This record gives sequence, structure tokens and C-alpha cells, in this order.
Amino acid sequence: MKSYTDNIKEISKRLLKEDKVDMVIGYRTGSVPLMHQPFFAQNQEEVDEFVWDSNCGLNLANYITDRTERIGILATGCNSRNIAVHIVEGKIKREQLYIIGIPCKGMVDRHKLSAMADGDITSVEDENNGSITITGQNFSKTVDKAEVLQENCSVCVHRNPVIYDELAAEEVTEQKRDDVDPYARVKEIEALSPEEKWAHFDDLLSDCIRCYACRNACPLCYCPLCFVDESNPQWVGKSIDHTDVRTFHFLRAYHCAGRCTDCGACVRSCPVGINVRDFTKKLEKDCLELFDWEAGLNTEQRPPLDTYRPDDPEEFIK
Repeated sequence: MKSYTDNIKEISKRLLKEDKVDMVIGYRTGSVPLMHQPFFAQNQEEVDEFVWDSNCGLNLANYITDRTERIGILATGCNSRNIAVHIVEGKIKREQLYIIGIPCKGMVDRHKLSAMADGDITSVEDENNGSITITGQNFSKTVDKAEVLQENCSVCVHRNPVIYDELAAEEVTEQKRDDVDPYARVKEIEALSPEEKWAHFDDLLSDCIRCYACRNACPLCYCPLCFVDESNPQWVGKSIDHTDVRTFHFLRAYHCAGRCTDCGACVRSCPVGINVRDFTKKLEKDCLELFDWEAGLNTEQRPPLDTYRPDDPEEFIK
């Protein structure tokens, strides 16, 4: 049986050979373990650099915004939903894309693996038997992949791509909400008192250094000028003062409301391991409960905060 990587290479080379696309966007081995990097292959030889395993966690939809080329692109469930959001919002045309669907088995949490290591990790092997082996100068450790999945992957109910032109492998079995509660963590926070919630988010953001890695990794943050960079007027300060930090994270989360697919790129890219999903997952839950809405499941409907309907719920208006 061919591996994911073999199938991806085969499809990508065919697309380039037949001149169906100008490039294929995939992943190649990163400069540091656990972080493969996006790669634009523009000829068949460059395709040989492609890799696929559970370290391909950055969202490739981040690289198609406002492009004019014909693009082949790998897309897991969450990535394909972000592509759908881009199409709905007019940032790319569907006919420009050849979507290579990747049924996803989940990405590993680099922060969890780093915490398990007895020193710097120099290599990581994603084994076919469902285990992950990390190796360093004086250690080698094998762990069950299920124990080190990113949190968003462990509760994902859309593992297969929702739109695609060709699949690189057979579809995987989807988790159902009867078997896993995607909003269990949100419900725990909702149950806290106002004082406890304040303390929770105070602690959550205490290590933020305002590097904007979460924003830069997010395919939804494509504004030419971000509100944090606006200077006339200036909406929020640039410091790591608690108020400035909170303002940035809360406003960015609201900009993602009804659009976020919980791809986890924000958490994966954070150098200090902040679980930014505590903001976005709450808004995702609210959109599902109030508007029966999940982002990116089709290319026809606009998100609920982008439209008005006479039958929109109004119970919250006092």
C-alpha cells in the first residue's frame, strides 16, 4: 500500500506535468523537528521534497489569499473548510484551485512532546502502528500517538475534507458528537464564576509576548492592516500590559467568530504554548447553538455574523 506521501507526490507530479496547475502547495521537512514547513512546488523535481505526517499542522489555506495562479493544494478536513471560507469571502476563486483531499489522522502536539523529552529533540518518527518516537542526544522515547494529539484533533468531527477534487487516501472514520464532546473544555470555563473566569484568562495570557505568531499563522487574519497596527486612530497599545494583551486576543477572536474551523494553527505556532482556542472554541460553540452554524461546510453560505435574517434569534437583546 502506498503511503500518504507517495500518493501526494504522484498526484502533484501529474498535475504539474499536465499543466493543470502552476504550483502545488504542500509540506517539506522543517528546519526544526515537529514543525514541517509549507512548500510551493513549481516543477516535478521540487515535488520530491514533499512529506506528510502528523507534523504538518500549519494551515496551508493561509497561503492562497488573493493569489491569481492556478494552485494545487493539500487539504485536510479543517484546511478544506478554511479554503471554503476563503472562497465564500472572495479571497480565491474555486476554479483556480485543485484541492488534493487528505483524510486526516490528527496532528501531534509539539508542546506535549517537548515536555516529555529529556533534552532537545533531534528527530521524530511517525510510525504506522499509531506511535510516535522522539529522539535526542541521550534519549529515545516512544509514545502512543493518541496521548499526544493536539487538543483540536482529539475532538475533531470533520477529519475528512469537505471539498476536494481528488483524495490522496481513503476516507477515515469520523468521530461523532455522541462519542466525543468538542466543547467539554468550553463548558468547564462557562461553569466558572465571573471571578474564576477572570483569573483563568489572566493566567492563560500571562506569558503572551505579543509576537503575533497566532495571528500570522491564522488563515482568517488576512486584513491588509490589522487593528493592532492601526495608528490613526490607535485602537490598542503595543505593550505587554495586561489590558493591551487582553484587548488583542479578545478582538482577534471576535474577528474569527463564525469563520474559525478549529485548525489549531494558532496554538501550534505559539512559542510559549498559549491555548488560544479557549477564545475561539467558545465562539464556535455559540455560533452552533444560536445559528446552527459550522464554518466552511459549503461554499455558498456566508457566516452568520456577516448576514442579517429576519428570523435571527433575539433572546439576548434586552
